[in-house]
Amino acid sequence: MLRSTKVKNQAAYQVTFALPADDVPTGPVSVVGSFNGWTPGRHVLKPQRNGTCAVSVRLPAGDPVRFRYLADGGTWFDDPDVQDREGGDCLLRL
Repeated sequence: MLRSTKVKNQAAYQVTFALPADDVPTGPVSVVGSFNGWTPGRHVLKPQRNGTCAVSVRLPAGDPVRFRYLADGGTWFDDPDVQDREGGDCLLRL
């Protein structure tokens, strides 16, 4: 599940990447993508009070963002709510 909010007076969005806690594998899960050089561990999902695991990232408006989730042990998976894909990656257009 993705939520985005336009950052006031900036060409940017605050994007929250979230997954139901029951769907998150054991161990750390990172969102990796074009916005962070596909670097694991920079944006790790954390448990939230609402029953999800999430992380928020400020992203520039205008450029499409490719991303996936990476679980401990090298297991890649996609956001089940994102239908737009490019080259096997989830695609987010801001």
